[in-house]
Amino acid sequence: MAGAPKVYTGERLLYLNNPGLNAQLKFIKNSVSTSKYNPVTFLPKFLFEQFSKYANLFFLFAACIQQIPTVSPTNRYTTIAPLALVLFVAALKELQEDVKRHQSDADLNSRKTKVLVGDQFVEKPWRSVQVGDIVRLESNDFFPADLVIISSSEPEGLCYIETSNLDGETNLKIKQSSPSTSSLTSPQAVSRLTGQMRCEQPNNSLYTFEATLSIASGTSGQKEVPLGPDQILLRGAQLRNTAWLYGLVVFTGHDTKLMRNATAAPIKRTAMERMVNKQVVFLFFILLGLSIGCAVGSLLRNHINGSQMWYVELDTGNVASQFVLDILTFIILYQNLVPISLIVTMEVVRFQQAILINSDLDMYYPVTDTPALCRTSSLVEELGQIHYIFSDKTGTLTCNQMDFQQCSIGGIPYIETVEEGKRGELFSFAEMRANLTGGHETSSVINEFLTLLATCHTVIPETDNDGKITYQASSPDEAALVSGADVLGYRFTTRKPQSIFVDVLGQQQEFQVLNILEFNSTRKRMSSVIRGPDGKVKLYCKGADTVILERLSQGTQPYTEITLNQLEEYATEGLRTLCIAMREIPEEEYRRWAAIYDKAAATINGRADAIDKAAELIERDLFLLGATAIEDKLQEGVPDTIHTLQQAGIKVWVLTGDRQETAINIGLSCRLISESMSLVIVNEESAHETRDFITKRLEAVKNARNAGDFEELALIIDGKSLSYALEKGLNKIFLELAVMCKAVVCCRVSPLQKALVVKLVKKNLQANLLAIGDGANDVSMIQAAHVGVGISGQEGLQAARSADVAISQFRFLKKLLLVHGTWSYQRLSKLILYSFYKNIALYMTGFWFSIQSSFSGQVLEESWTLTFYNVVFTVLPPFVLGVFDQFVGARMLDRYPELYTLGQRNKFFSVRIFWQWIASAVVHSFVIYAATAAVVKDELILPQGWIAGQWVWGTTLYLGCLLTVLAKAALISDIWTKYTLLAIPGSFIFTMGFLPLYAWVAPLLGFSLEYQNLVARLWSSLVFWLTIFGLPVALLLRDFAWKSYKRMFTPEPYHIVQEIQKFNLPDYRPRMEQFQKAIKKVRAVQRLRRNRGFAFSQTEEGQEHLIRAYDTTKTKLAG
Repeated sequence: MAGAPKVYTGERLLYLNNPGLNAQLKFIKNSVSTSKYNPVTFLPKFLFEQFSKYANLFFLFAACIQQIPTVSPTNRYTTIAPLALVLFVAALKELQEDVKRHQSDADLNSRKTKVLVGDQFVEKPWRSVQVGDIVRLESNDFFPADLVIISSSEPEGLCYIETSNLDGETNLKIKQSSPSTSSLTSPQAVSRLTGQMRCEQPNNSLYTFEATLSIASGTSGQKEVPLGPDQILLRGAQLRNTAWLYGLVVFTGHDTKLMRNATAAPIKRTAMERMVNKQVVFLFFILLGLSIGCAVGSLLRNHINGSQMWYVELDTGNVASQFVLDILTFIILYQNLVPISLIVTMEVVRFQQAILINSDLDMYYPVTDTPALCRTSSLVEELGQIHYIFSDKTGTLTCNQMDFQQCSIGGIPYIETVEEGKRGELFSFAEMRANLTGGHETSSVINEFLTLLATCHTVIPETDNDGKITYQASSPDEAALVSGADVLGYRFTTRKPQSIFVDVLGQQQEFQVLNILEFNSTRKRMSSVIRGPDGKVKLYCKGADTVILERLSQGTQPYTEITLNQLEEYATEGLRTLCIAMREIPEEEYRRWAAIYDKAAATINGRADAIDKAAELIERDLFLLGATAIEDKLQEGVPDTIHTLQQAGIKVWVLTGDRQETAINIGLSCRLISESMSLVIVNEESAHETRDFITKRLEAVKNARNAGDFEELALIIDGKSLSYALEKGLNKIFLELAVMCKAVVCCRVSPLQKALVVKLVKKNLQANLLAIGDGANDVSMIQAAHVGVGISGQEGLQAARSADVAISQFRFLKKLLLVHGTWSYQRLSKLILYSFYKNIALYMTGFWFSIQSSFSGQVLEESWTLTFYNVVFTVLPPFVLGVFDQFVGARMLDRYPELYTLGQRNKFFSVRIFWQWIASAVVHSFVIYAATAAVVKDELILPQGWIAGQWVWGTTLYLGCLLTVLAKAALISDIWTKYTLLAIPGSFIFTMGFLPLYAWVAPLLGFSLEYQNLVARLWSSLVFWLTIFGLPVALLLRDFAWKSYKRMFTPEPYHIVQEIQKFNLPDYRPRMEQFQKAIKKVRAVQRLRRNRGFAFSQTEEGQEHLIRAYDTTKTKLAG
């Protein structure tokens, strides 16, 4: 994707049915790209990214100066060839990952849609759709661009859309065309539409839209038609249960609101990679210091002893230039203190770890046939160091699937199926029907209860050709309640503008809908005034228990206490609860009230308040019938996953577009918010009030903490307050309060606010962040975090395409982080430390030799053999450590989530540990050099009577060092597999076979002449064999002793877990699950008695005029 989106000013003008004029305005095309590279940008972007890694930059510099013949003491290709290989492998990996993005984009841009050409619709690919085109969409089609609805198959130009791709919500939303265009229901009619539209410029606000449509009118010339959010259909949303619609294209491609919310795929680097980069800089300065020191030594030698060393033919020319050339010579000599193979080894190991994640059957979801997919393998170790998780709610934690689970009617609790142990306490739905028809004392209450569920709603029934009814609702709760009534024998079948028809136990009955008093967040209830078949007027009301209870009549309420007890039971199970009540209204009272209501509905200013006051007059003296319990189905394993992640030291923040009550309810049911937590609810109307509230609460929390009260807190903040809290000056105070809370829930937040919250934490805390979501509204949050995880497996979910890792269920996050994340972090730590160790252990011997060789720049080992050290002889141990090593098994990591804190606390990789390994390597290099120098002192005489010479010494040192670093790899390996055997003993066996062969063949072919006659001298010497096998034992004895001491006397937690794993010891931690469950239930009841929650997801207001337009008995237009 390109960089930042273009910023427009002014307003956008487009013409209807006039492609020529629209083409002159040069709107952008409708094709989109989410890829990181294109053919033009690949090389510069890739090279910039690779050479921003200081190790690669350093080796490029070394390769350049190595081309100067008089400077380089080694072969000129020994650096540039491995560097080219490293870059080639990295390029292949980047290309492979980006090709997948290109394929995904190509599939999307090639989708077909119908575009108006002349007076008929022609099928075209999405990429060919242009601003000003009129398109025809049919049911289940995705919108190819941002459209303004012109007309549809439904009455008054209504249509249903699903926005799960945008916000993860599967409940349908209603949009409506302007009355001025809703009659244009044929291709011929819409092709005659002329005029122009002025609208806002492209922006990232998903919930706003302003435009004016100027269309030709036969009598008055131009007619101005205002358009708003109800008319805009966003790219990525889907048309549902609407036969067809016509739409005018207003924004295309990267100008669409969906794409304006997306940002360019960022270049993410892990904390470990950034730290390695810094340490490489320090190492370079050390290397430069060594080089300058040696160059100074060379300068002093020339000055003091130059005249005595006539046989060397020293250059006595320009001292300054010779000094610089000497520095460059020594830089080349010591360049391998930084391992050239490290970067490519890390990339290949990460890629392999990503394959292990992709292949994990525990993270495969058979329902949608979806495995885990690691899209960005370069971030795998970051999965083991996460401090904060930012999660979307709908579609991520929940399935957004509402099930009518239980109800209480007339004090009797009913449930679909009764468990064996609860018979007598709970009763089945079948028993409810028996009570209804069998003359039970509550039969009249059951009848009223089910009638309310079937009539008090804004649902529209759609009947297909097979007679099957689908309920279209703006709220999944409403659909669940109406479906529940259907199951219980009260089937809502038909809606007309003034009445609805219900099939009551097989008998069709008509109920006249006199008034609908709509839901809003202040009222927390919805009522319908219904005239039944018997002619009586009744008020049916459903809502939160707090608002229903205060409106009950003072007379006999036989079911109140028992219903409240059952409500508490439902709420502790995490169910969404509503109270159900009704009253019969005398005819005269209704006529008086209807006049007041009609007057309120006609009010111009303050209509909503006037209607609310009118509703208060009629919603009184209610009789409590019972309560409903709906399950907002959590994804499987969500509560356990969140609880385990919190045990692992990870804080979970939920960022959702849902209202406050719903979010709190879900927070409780998924164990994000526990019953023991105190809720800090920020719900203020202005910036001043928000600042005042947050500051006071922060002060109170600090005082409590200072006094020793560490009560667990959960912060709940709504979108409006959050917008103030994120402003400069208040954001750090808000963050300080949020960090003190164990859980944070942000409600009613926009996609941009989600990203801003993540960026606020990222900027101000030294913490690694993970964001997880499933909708396009989560993309900016996913890209802002260090690691982005998308929920995949459902069609069209853009979050998975933009994420670094895609999983199909939230519960898989547990294994992804606790097992794969911890393994990857520990493996990469070991790989990096070992890679630096093995290079410094060998190449620092060159520095000790420089001192002894009078800073001549001479190398002790043959140059190609030095190159083979990294790319052949020691290449396998780091791979095996990085891919197969396991310090603790998956089962143990799952059982003891606290082990995850090892990564958060940098227990395996830190600056201190890094330099400890460097120091160890320097000491080992000195001992190896000194020991081998002592062995060949005074020119060691070999058995044949030959003198050893420099190359015998160098090769002995080389192989002694090689066996030492391989033995070190064996010592730090936590698990031995066939691959470990192949990599560690196998590498040494291979070297001992290959090197003599190479030393014999290479001189015959005219290169590596240093090895001439070496094999016979060396491989027959007992001193040689004793040296190369004795050095590792002597050097690593201390390491082994220190490792044993730490494990026995100062063990780390993972040492103990390793013992438990090795000897299969049982876990003797007290088993308190049953006790904890009992305590949890008591606390839940206590909390709910203080503050009973409810949850009812309902579109606020504006529904009555929509349902009044429907007559489901009429045949729809063909379009």
